[in-house]
Amino acid sequence: MPVRVGTLMAIWFTADTHFGHAGALSLYRRPFASVAAMNAAMIERWNETVRPDDEVWHLGDFALRTAAPAAAALLDALQGRKHLITGNNDPREIITLPGWSSVQTYAEIILEDRRLVLCHYAFRTWNGMAKGALNLHGHSHGRLKPLPRQTDVGVDVHDFRPIAVSRLRGA
Repeated sequence: MPVRVGTLMAIWFTADTHFGHAGALSLYRRPFASVAAMNAAMIERWNETVRPDDEVWHLGDFALRTAAPAAAALLDALQGRKHLITGNNDPREIITLPGWSSVQTYAEIILEDRRLVLCHYAFRTWNGMAKGALNLHGHSHGRLKPLPRQTDVGVDVHDFRPIAVSRLRGA
């Protein structure tokens, strides 16, 4: 059963921040001189976008090669109430950080009367697909041709910041 989320605050979506991951700079052609510069830019862009009372759904791969205390500090530096949909690069140390409001592998929510199916991975089919439900995902870093009503919400596609569902293709 999908959870209806409130509309008093803004709701944002993101994925694949890969905080602390030096390999992300070359693998995904990120335009930053260093990991420190990438982390700082993504924190700044997140906090320019998200207000403290907003809600953010992070669809996996939050931080890599980052010790739990450093990952906790990164999470604490980000505004909003944060939910994690786990990705393939989210180890136990990330999943158990106290800064997450919820952690799960999959979620269905209703936002502004639209069903959203949230997972780190893109689906070929998903619940409610024929009835207008959107599949929001990460993992592909903008390299996967989407199906109708399917969007990669990863930072590599959206200027390294969270995005609102109203700005998504097919919304």
